[in-house]
Amino acid sequence: MLTRKQHELLNFIHGHIRNNGISPSFDEMKDALNLKSKSGIHRLIMALEERGFIRRLAHRARALEVLKLPESVLPGGVDRAPNVIQGEFSNYVREQRPSAEHDDIVSMPLYGRIAAGTPIEALRNPDNFVDVPRSMLARGEHFALEVAGDSMIDAGILDGDTVVLQRRETAENGAIVVALIDDNEATLKRLRRKGNSVALEPANQGYETRIFPPDRVKIQGQLIGLLRRY
Repeated sequence: MLTRKQHELLNFIHGHIRNNGISPSFDEMKDALNLKSKSGIHRLIMALEERGFIRRLAHRARALEVLKLPESVLPGGVDRAPNVIQGEFSNYVREQRPSAEHDDIVSMPLYGRIAAGTPIEALRNPDNFVDVPRSMLARGEHFALEVAGDSMIDAGILDGDTVVLQRRETAENGAIVVALIDDNEATLKRLRRKGNSVALEPANQGYETRIFPPDRVKIQGQLIGLLRRY
């Protein structure tokens, strides 16, 4: 079943794509449903995706596809049931997740894929978010990145994992960090300081440690947690 808010969002997305040829932004969805934060929209989208009503297209901003509408939706978006909408679940059962406003869950920006092998520029997409247990977080600001590559596998970080980072400009020697090289390449590596040089060390013998003068490397964040789906 869909809650009324899920139903309202599904109708809004469907109408926006039909009228504009593109899915609405998170801000447009938030305003349409009169919600206070984007995290609420993120939770609704996750619920609709899990139930098979919409699909998010990978690595594309504002890319939602409506796969189906509930049978109880009438022309004009009026539903027959007073509180819930019936939908086909294809025998798919999952426990309801906590609300995005729940005290134990924090919704944070997922900025894109970062190379754990060959460095690439970290992509920032403010429309993507991930829910993280509050107990995982430290003080300050945090963000998440999806890992691409296998250069950190000996540290237990695999291709496709989501790493959670505390935003900071300094880190202890030996910490795993996101480092920005020459202001345009971002990579996930272990930080080693050797005299007046900065070494970015992989956790895979198939990759070489890269050494730079300190003015070429800026620390963007330090690893504090990891999320993995099976």
